[in-house]
Amino acid sequence: MEESMKDYEKELEASFRTINEGDVISGTVIDVNEEEVILDLKYYAQGVIKAEDMSDDPGFSVLSDVKIGDEIEATVVRVDDGQGNILLSKKEANDVLAWDVLQGYLDEKKDIEVKISEIVNAGAVAYVEGIRGFIPASQLALSYVEDLSPYQGKKLTVRVTTVDKEKKKLILSAKEILKEQAKEEHDHKVAMIVPGTVLEGVVESLQPYGAFVDLKDGLSGLVHISQICQKRIKKPSEVLKVGDKVKVKVLNTNEGKISLSIKAVEEDQTAQEIEELDTKQFTEGESVGTNLGDLFKKLGF
Repeated sequence: MEESMKDYEKELEASFRTINEGDVISGTVIDVNEEEVILDLKYYAQGVIKAEDMSDDPGFSVLSDVKIGDEIEATVVRVDDGQGNILLSKKEANDVLAWDVLQGYLDEKKDIEVKISEIVNAGAVAYVEGIRGFIPASQLALSYVEDLSPYQGKKLTVRVTTVDKEKKKLILSAKEILKEQAKEEHDHKVAMIVPGTVLEGVVESLQPYGAFVDLKDGLSGLVHISQICQKRIKKPSEVLKVGDKVKVKVLNTNEGKISLSIKAVEEDQTAQEIEELDTKQFTEGESVGTNLGDLFKKLGF
């Protein structure tokens, strides 16, 4: 009962507060139609926002994007619209409030889903918090996007990379998120490779310190020069060339990198050949021994 009385006193006090043009106030949506949004301001007058004063975003729809019960902050345009209501503008409030929100997104490196509303020269446009943002063609994907047309109307997850309230400049990027996702996927694939596994690959580049081998599925590993062959070499090009198909043994995986060895495969093959030869010689010797035993038995020894 005491809390209810306090709430009533707060509402009563709020209803008599002074509201001036230019103030940013908040209210709860109590009605929405194609022409306007009505807000309960906890005041003796209701707030009205015309549909055209809700957002600059071309993709914004009053009926789709505003729901009864939503909390909206808006700027007072007129304290009396001629019908006893307070005329408000959410677009004007955005110019005051949205930039602080966007700065927060930048500081937090927050992922935001946007919809591309326009294709422009060297990039695309998307709105965040009602503010027009630019996504350069170099930041739409992992590599530069030449043909931007497929991105029209497409939804992307982006991050804010530049916020300049004075110049009204907002730059967005999807590339950083895609790079992180690609690295996470790559590291997972590497983690699934068991050291000691023998794989087939193709030499993709030669460096003074070794050879990089393409293992397919977006993976590659390094064969250090000391692991290329059993004899000592001064440079990988003495025994390898780009495009060579090779068998490699995984020595280890660490921090998303794969260490490989061609020499270890050759050593394993040599050891296997020696083992097979020893087995063959032992089998043949056992066979000779058995045959001599049979012969002696027949001779009565």
